[in-house]
Amino acid sequence: MARIALEHIVFAGATAVTVAGAVTGRERWQQVAKPLIALALAVRALRKGRGPDRALLVGGLAAATLGDVLLIDPDDDTKLVQGASSFAVMQCAYTVVLTRHGARPTALAVVPRVLGWAGGGVLLKKQAPQVAAPLAAYGLTLGTATTLASDPALGPSMNVGALLFTGSDALIVVRRLFLRSERARAIAEGVILASYAAAQLFLVESMMRLSNGVDRREGRPQYR
Repeated sequence: MARIALEHIVFAGATAVTVAGAVTGRERWQQVAKPLIALALAVRALRKGRGPDRALLVGGLAAATLGDVLLIDPDDDTKLVQGASSFAVMQCAYTVVLTRHGARPTALAVVPRVLGWAGGGVLLKKQAPQVAAPLAAYGLTLGTATTLASDPALGPSMNVGALLFTGSDALIVVRRLFLRSERARAIAEGVILASYAAAQLFLVESMMRLSNGVDRREGRPQYR
């Protein structure tokens, strides 16, 4: 039976505490646990990654950790913009990794993301103009990275990660613009965080498998 990595244990525990903290309104729980989500994956990438991809993943996850800290209060617009900037750095790092391994965009991935980005931009411009431009700019980096990660040749785990990240960030816009009750907003934040963490896990593990020369026919990573 395969041994569970310590990084995965930390990741799972940090995710559970963070989601519970968001849903129950316990900000202190998030302050302690949320930075560990991406940090645990960064440690995993540092230990198990190879070559330039390792530096890109660690750097991207470091930026994500900063973004996670900034977004502990999702209703602070200043921190929302700063957090989006940090995540844009991460998305750019992921884009470079994916491009290095031959990821290619497909119409099936591009079209809905372009439509979603345009529709979201219009809504933000009308209802939250103070954050519309920076979030639209972040949306371009998100769309680029997740479009490449949706390349069917990269396998279902990568594709699921791309879908989860897209859905998680789309729900941020829905929460920001349409949800009014505290309970609904708290539940939405929990869903956002859970899907975000799952997306990171799928994407990072999939990119490490690429870096370490997976035989896609068998799906067996060669790192230990």
